[in-house]
Amino acid sequence: MDIRNNLTRLHELENCSVIEGHLQILLMFKTRPEDFRDLSFPKLIMITDYLLLFRVYGLESLKDLFPNLTVIRGSRLFFNYALVIFEMVHLKELGLYNLMNITRGSVRIEKNNELCYLATIDWSRILDSVEDNYIVLNKDDNEECGDICPGTAKGKTNCPATVINGQFVERCWTHSHCQKVCPTICKSHGCTAEGLCCHSECLGNCSEPDDPTKCVACRNFYLDGRCVETCPPPYYHFQDWRCVNFSFCQDLHHKCKNSRRQGCHQYVIHNNKCIPECPSGYTMNSSNLLCTPCLGPCPKVCHLLEGEKTIDSVTSAQELRGCTVINGSLIINIRGGNNLAAELEANLGLIEEISGYLKIRRSYALVSLSFFRKLRLIRGETLEIGNYSFYALDNQNLRQLWDWSKHNLTITQGKLFFHYNPKLCLSEIHKMEEVSGTKGRQERNDIALKTNGDQASCKSLGNRLLLFCLESPYQNVTEFDGQDACGSNSWTVVDIDPPLRSTDPKSQNHPGWLMRGLKPWTQYAIFVKTLVTFSDERRTYGAKSDIIYVQTDATNPSVPLDPISVSNSSSQIILKWKPPSDPNGNITHYLVFWERQAEDSELFELDYCLKGECGPRQENRLNPGGRGCGEPRSCHCTPAWVTEPSRKRRSLGDVGNVTAAVPTVAAFPNTSSTSVPTSPEEHRPFEKVVNKESLVISGLRHFTGYRIELQACNQDTPEERCSVAAYVSARTMPEAKADDIVGPVTHEIFENNVVHLMWQEPKEPNGLIVLYEVSYRRYGDEELHLCVSRKHFALERGCRLRGLSPGNYSVRVRATSLAGNGSWTEPTYFYVTDYLDVPSNIAKIIIGPLIFVFLFSVVIGSIYLFLRKRQPDGPLGPLYASSNPEYLSASDVFPCSVYVPDEWEVPREKITLLRELGQGSFGMVYEGNARDIIKGEAETRVAVKTVNESASLRERIEFLNEASVMKGFTCHHVVSPAGMGHGLAFLPLPSLCERRHGPGEPLRALREVGQSRWQMLGPRLKVKNFGMTRDIYETDYYRKGGKGLLPVRWMAPESLKDGVFTTSSDMWSFGVVLWEITSLAEQPYQGLSNEQVLKFVMDGGYLDQPDNCPERVTDLMRMCWQFNPKMRPTFLEIVNLLKDDLHPSFPEVSFFHSEENKAPESEELEMEFEDMENVPLDRSSHCQREEAGGRDGGSSLGFKRSYEEHIPYTHMNGGKKNGRILTLPRSNPS
Repeated sequence: MDIRNNLTRLHELENCSVIEGHLQILLMFKTRPEDFRDLSFPKLIMITDYLLLFRVYGLESLKDLFPNLTVIRGSRLFFNYALVIFEMVHLKELGLYNLMNITRGSVRIEKNNELCYLATIDWSRILDSVEDNYIVLNKDDNEECGDICPGTAKGKTNCPATVINGQFVERCWTHSHCQKVCPTICKSHGCTAEGLCCHSECLGNCSEPDDPTKCVACRNFYLDGRCVETCPPPYYHFQDWRCVNFSFCQDLHHKCKNSRRQGCHQYVIHNNKCIPECPSGYTMNSSNLLCTPCLGPCPKVCHLLEGEKTIDSVTSAQELRGCTVINGSLIINIRGGNNLAAELEANLGLIEEISGYLKIRRSYALVSLSFFRKLRLIRGETLEIGNYSFYALDNQNLRQLWDWSKHNLTITQGKLFFHYNPKLCLSEIHKMEEVSGTKGRQERNDIALKTNGDQASCKSLGNRLLLFCLESPYQNVTEFDGQDACGSNSWTVVDIDPPLRSTDPKSQNHPGWLMRGLKPWTQYAIFVKTLVTFSDERRTYGAKSDIIYVQTDATNPSVPLDPISVSNSSSQIILKWKPPSDPNGNITHYLVFWERQAEDSELFELDYCLKGECGPRQENRLNPGGRGCGEPRSCHCTPAWVTEPSRKRRSLGDVGNVTAAVPTVAAFPNTSSTSVPTSPEEHRPFEKVVNKESLVISGLRHFTGYRIELQACNQDTPEERCSVAAYVSARTMPEAKADDIVGPVTHEIFENNVVHLMWQEPKEPNGLIVLYEVSYRRYGDEELHLCVSRKHFALERGCRLRGLSPGNYSVRVRATSLAGNGSWTEPTYFYVTDYLDVPSNIAKIIIGPLIFVFLFSVVIGSIYLFLRKRQPDGPLGPLYASSNPEYLSASDVFPCSVYVPDEWEVPREKITLLRELGQGSFGMVYEGNARDIIKGEAETRVAVKTVNESASLRERIEFLNEASVMKGFTCHHVVSPAGMGHGLAFLPLPSLCERRHGPGEPLRALREVGQSRWQMLGPRLKVKNFGMTRDIYETDYYRKGGKGLLPVRWMAPESLKDGVFTTSSDMWSFGVVLWEITSLAEQPYQGLSNEQVLKFVMDGGYLDQPDNCPERVTDLMRMCWQFNPKMRPTFLEIVNLLKDDLHPSFPEVSFFHSEENKAPESEELEMEFEDMENVPLDRSSHCQREEAGGRDGGSSLGFKRSYEEHIPYTHMNGGKKNGRILTLPRSNPS
C-alpha cells in the first residue's frame, strides 16, 4: 500500500488488522502535527512485507498512529530492510511500543534530525540478527537526546534493563512506554502483559498464556482463529502466513487471467502452496492449477503486445526475465549502461525461440551477442522489411556474434542483413550463414563487404605479445565477455615486449611473463594476442592464442567479519560473526579464544567519592557535624555516588558537647581485600573449535570483561592456515546480590565523639567495589550520608564518624561496584553519651550541686507527698511552663515535675524483657511480661520503655517528668501506664489499653504537637507518647525557647513565629495528623527542607489535599489550618460536628458525653467569640486535672447553638496556598 502526497488514502487503514504487502508513507510536505493528532489505527497488528516512512512532515511519533503494531514479517523487503525510517524531519520518537518481532530483514533509520529514543531500544529483542541494521545520522548520534524512561524522573526503575556491548541500560520507546521484554524461557513466542509465556505457535503477544487461539499473530500459519504449524488438507499455504482453500487460489488465478493489468499473477498450486507462478522446471496444468515437472526444458511463452518489443535498457530487459519462447519480434537498441553483459544475460539468457525476427540496431554498447546463450531458433514468421529475419545495422562495437564452436542457431525463414558493423569481421558473418542454414539466401547487397570488419584485426597469425587475464569461476568465457563499448573491460591487459631475435637457433628466447597480485584459490582465464599492424594492401592483421584456465593455490583467509558479542546472563556471552570476505580456500572451522581481562589499574587509583558529574541533579547532604570519613570537599558538580533520599522529620538542633570514651565492641579481623581476588587459573586463555558462525560461551564470571579472539581456518593443507585474529570485547551481566555486604556492621566507640564502624567486603562483587556509602542518623534527626573510598576502607577497614552529638544512632552501609549499588545492611544501633556523664568530670562539676539538689528534693518531696495525700485531685497551684526547657533550672527540679516513688513503683524483678520493639526518645522499648501488677492477672503483657544507663542528667529528668505526666492520666483514649520501676516505665500493650489503673485525676489540658507516630494501634486508636507534652493550668499558652527539638512540620504559624502554643495551635497539629492518616503516613511537606517548611507555613501556606480524600475530611483539615488562630474550631466543636458519625460505644467512654462536660443547670455561660480561647475548661473534666483549691468553681463551656447552627462566614487568608474562600467554624474574625 502506497500512501503519498496527502493523508487521503491513510483512512483506508481504518479497519485493517493485517496489511498483506508493504506500507509506504512518503512525500507529504504540507502536513502539520495537528493533522496526525486525531489519526489512530489501533486495529493494525501485522504487516507482511515492510514499513517505509520517507519525508512525512509533521509526524512526530508513531505511538498513536500504530499503537498495536506487533509484527513485521518481511516476506518481501525494501533493499534487505523491513523497517525504513529515512529523512523524517519532525519525527521525535518511534513509539512502536508494541512491536515485538521483525521476522525477516533489518532496520534502517537514517538522517532523522529530531529522532531520539534509539539508544534505549534493544533491537536484539525484536530481530534475530542486528548486524545488518543501519542506524546513523540521527539526533541520537549527537548525544543531544535526554532519553528518560518511565519512572526515571521520580528516581524509580520501571522499565526492564538489558546489556548490549557491555552497557546495562533501561529499555523504552518513549518517556511513557517501556519496551516489553519477555522472560528468557518464553524464547521468541511472546508473553502476556503479566509476563506469562504464550503458546509456541504465537508470535509477538497473546491475551492468555499457552493458548494458540489467543495469539496476536502466528509464528507459522493462521487458520480459522487458530495458529497452526502447517496447513492441514485441504488448505494451502498463502503468503507464508495463512491457510486458504482451493477455491480462493482458483479465484485469484481466473481474476488475473481475465485482466490485462501489469504485475498481476495467475496463482498456481505447488508443494501445498498457493504461489504466483510455477518455479523453474515446472509448468502449470490448466485443469487443476498444479505445477508439474517439464519433460525437458520448460517453456515459458511470453506474448508481446503489438507483436514486437524494443529492448533499450536493463529495465525493459527485466520484463522478459524467465521467458523461453518469445511470441513476436525483438529489437535490441542499447546505447549505454553499466554491467550490461551480465544484466542482459540474466534477463534474456533463457530465450530459446523467437517466432518473428531479431533486429540489432545502433546498439553501440554491445560487443557480443553471447548473452543470448540459449537462443536456438528464429522462425521468421514476421520479417523485417518483408525479407530479413536477422538484421544488424550500425553497431560500432559489435565484434562477435556467438562462439560458433559451442552455439547452434537455426533460422527457418528470411535472410541475413549486415551493414555498418566496422569491427565485425566478414568471417564471423560467413560462419553464421553456414551454421544457421541461410547460406545462399542473401543477395550481394545484403552483406556489405566494405562496411563490415574494416576496423578489426580479422586474421590471426599466432604471435604472443599482449597478455589478457580474467577471473573466471567457469571455463566458458570468450574474449568479448565482460567488455562493452563504453569502456567497461573486465580483462586485465599486460604489455609484453617481444624478445630480441637471435641468429643462433639454439639460443633463441621465447616470450614469457610472471603474473603477480593474483587472488588465492581463484581460477583465471588467460590468452595472448598481438598488436594490430597494417599491410600494404590496407588490410589489418593480428594474432591471438587460445584461452587457457589456471587456478591459484589456497592461502590464509581474511579475518572474520563483524564479530558481535552480547551477554544474556551473568555467566554467558553470545558471539556471532560473518564469514571472511576472502576465504582464499574452503573454510572448514573457526578458532575462538577468550581470556578474562583484569580491571583497568586506573580504577584502583580513582577516588569515586571525589569524582563528580556535572548535571541538574540533586545534591547530597553531607555530614554537617565536622569531618566524616575523609576531608571536606567542595565541588560545583554533584558527587558521582547517588544516595537514596531519606525521609526528613524535624530540624537539627545545635551540636552537643563532646562525648567521652566508653567500652569498645569487638571488630572484624583484617582478612578481606579491596582488590578483586584473582588467580592465574582464572586468567588463562580458553580455546574452542566451532564449525558455524556463532558460539555461546558459558561458565564465565559475573560482570567481568573478556577479550575474545576469532580466527577462520581453511581445510588442512601441508601447513594449516588460519586468518589473522579478529578481536572483540564483552562484559557479562551483573549478578544479583553480589554487591551485598556480608554480616553485620560493628562499631567501636572512642573518646572525642569518634565511632569506628567496621564491616566486611562482598566476597565476589560485580567487578570492583569503588566506594561504600554510610547512612547514619540520630534519633529524631535527618539521615546523613558519607562516602568511603576504596583507599580509605583499605586503611581503616571501615569508617570513623567524628563530631557526633549525644544520642541514639542507627547506621547502615551499602557497597557500590562498577555495576551499581548493592543492598543496604540491616541497621546497627549505638549510643553516644554526653560529656557531663564522664565520671572524671562529674566529680568536678556535679557532685557539689548534686548534694544540694538532693537535700532540697528530699524536703520538697516530703511536702509534695503530704499535700498530695490531702489533695489527690491535682497539684497545688498552677504549673508554669519552663521558659528554657532544654536546660536545668529551678523549675526543672520542682517536685511537681520530678518523679517521686509511690504506689506505682513496681520491683524490677517482676519484669521480664522478651524482645526489642524499637528505639525510643530516651532509650530502647521492649516487649515484656509483668507479674502481679494488675489485680486478677498473674502475668500481663506490657511494653517497657527504658532510659539508657549512660543517659545525661537532663535526659533522666525528662524521662521522669514524662512518667509523672503519664501517671496522671486515666482517660479512656489515652494509654495508661501499668507501673513504674527504677530506670524504666511500662505500658500495657494495645490489647490491654482499655484498663484504668492508679490514682490521680486526668490532666486539665494537653498541649503542643501531636503526630501520627505517637499513637498506638490496638482495638482502638489511643495516644501513647507524651515526650513533648506539657501540663497547663491557668496559663493560656507558653513559649518554647532555647534549644528544643521543634517538629516544625506539625506546628502552627504562630508557634513557629512567636513560640506560642495554645489549643488553637493544637488544632493546627490535629489537622496535620488527619492529613498523615489520609495520605497513608506520608511525610508532611515532602520535598521541602525544615527551613523551607518554616517559611512556607509562616507565609500562609498549608498542605495540599491528599489523593482520594473524602471532601468532608478535606473541609475539616482546612478548618484546622485557618491562618488566624481564633478562626479555628475547638476540639469540643469538632466532636460535636462528628458525634452523629461515631460508633455507638463512643458516648459511653468519651469525655464529651460525660457528666463533667455538661453545663450546670444554674447558669449558662454567655461569651463573645473573641474570648473563646481564654475560657478554661471545666475543672471537673474527667481528662483534666482540677486546679488548686481556692479558685472559683468554674463551669463547663456551654453553647447556645450546635455547630451546625452557626452562621457561616468567609475570610480570605493570606499566603500563596491559602488564598481561597472557605466556610469557617464558629470563631470571631479579627
